[in-house]
Amino acid sequence: MKKILTLNNISSIGLERLPLDQYEISSESSAPDAILLRSFKMHDMEIPASLKAVGRAGAGTNNIPVDKMTGEGIPVFNAPGANANAVKELTLAGMLLAARNICPAWDYVCKLEGENDKISKDVEAGKKTYGGFELPGRTLGVIGLGAIGVMVANSAKALGMNVVGFDPQLTVRSAWQLSSAVMQASGIDDLVSRSDFITFHVPLNDHTRGLINRDRIAMMKEGVVVLNFSRGEVVDDEAMIEALDSGKVHAYVTDFPTKELKNHPKVIGLPHLGASTGEAEDNCAIMVADQVKDFLENGNIINSVNFPELVVPRAGVARLTVVNKNIPNMVGQISTAIADAGLNIADMTNKSRGDIAYTIVDVESEISDDTVAKIEAIEGVVKVRVL
Repeated sequence: MKKILTLNNISSIGLERLPLDQYEISSESSAPDAILLRSFKMHDMEIPASLKAVGRAGAGTNNIPVDKMTGEGIPVFNAPGANANAVKELTLAGMLLAARNICPAWDYVCKLEGENDKISKDVEAGKKTYGGFELPGRTLGVIGLGAIGVMVANSAKALGMNVVGFDPQLTVRSAWQLSSAVMQASGIDDLVSRSDFITFHVPLNDHTRGLINRDRIAMMKEGVVVLNFSRGEVVDDEAMIEALDSGKVHAYVTDFPTKELKNHPKVIGLPHLGASTGEAEDNCAIMVADQVKDFLENGNIINSVNFPELVVPRAGVARLTVVNKNIPNMVGQISTAIADAGLNIADMTNKSRGDIAYTIVDVESEISDDTVAKIEAIEGVVKVRVL
């Protein structure tokens, strides 16, 4: 029986992918084979020695100590694209809210007092104060063309907008899905200088922290709208407030409001609603549960943020998986240990990613504990499993 520890409420539709006759799912498991979570912060958590995999039911993994997991031979899975439609819809909603001044106009109406005749007059008077502008013909700049960015770009084109995109790591899969009408920016500086709306869909890392700063805001058009549904730290809040106060930025729509931002009249702050739909939660849970299940049962790796992708159909009688440091002659030493045990290899595949490498070996007879011990003793081997 494999044990799954849940650190947040995970959609029951996703958990149903883990059969109860094979998996014990609990929020209190002391020796789990895998952890499933959403926003729980694992950085200060003691990692169980039994742990083999971590599954994040969402895209971002900043709440997980990924480097530590890699060092211990534990893949971290996420669910890229499973919440893409939810974030896309909220991004489009954010553009409409900002363009039509919906939030301040709504607040104005909520504060109206008096009888209906007076309210009617005040409503008509408010039209002059809260007039907005339309989206067609405006230019949207999209930084990051993964699953979410592509959907946002394509939807904006369908609304009649001009769209310019930038992603130095654009994948072939995303390129196929991206509308051919989306223009390519030469860089972020080029993109921000051309856009009436700017949205970014990037992970938070050393390259994206402070991506929108004073220098880049200075390059933007007057009256630009900036939307942040990635992470709060991607934007320099102090620089953004200065730009809002000066009128350089018409509105800042953010899913990550702070004490300084939340009451600013030109800030539309939302409580991290990007992926907060029932459909997105279900999709993320299904995807990550399937990936963790396939890894625990077959050793296959799909959508890991720290391990190479490796999917190998089962062959032979037993399967051996080895996590090791990405250094010379590791495959040779592993195969020698298997040969010394008199085992015939039916299939063997190795891939690396950065400092880590992963090997799947199918053999035509059972693998003994002694053989496993010999492989574990090879310098550079991090973790060995027999499936």
